[in-house]
Amino acid sequence: MGMGPIKQKGKRGVLSDINVTPLVDVMLVLLIIFMVTAPMMTQGVDVNLPETTAKPLRQDENPVIISIDQDGGIALGKIKADAKLLKQELEKLALMDKDKTILLKADKNVPYGIVAQVMADVKDVGFNKLGMVTLPVEQKR
Repeated sequence: MGMGPIKQKGKRGVLSDINVTPLVDVMLVLLIIFMVTAPMMTQGVDVNLPETTAKPLRQDENPVIISIDQDGGIALGKIKADAKLLKQELEKLALMDKDKTILLKADKNVPYGIVAQVMADVKDVGFNKLGMVTLPVEQKR
């Protein structure tokens, strides 16, 4: 079939086929873009969590997550911070909502003193809901 008018017994008509080749090209380009950018969207702090037998608690809201990596580096969400900056950011959050849940993800190799200091800073600012993130212990048979 050609792209020109179709002749049917002396009458000229217009070809009404849809050319899907450009649509397929655009969709493949979008697929490639999403495949390349998807791994970049899942950034965070790599933390080796301790294991515990405690049962998980229900969560009704989006908590604020504070992470401490094995080198003692602190992150509030995805933002790297030191102890002073962490306390300042927590004070800003406390002005908006002191009932917000704070979850602490600390690597199991972090010294206890660093974890205790971060917990004390959270309590000093005025947050009452502080939880620890752990991994469940695998059942051995």
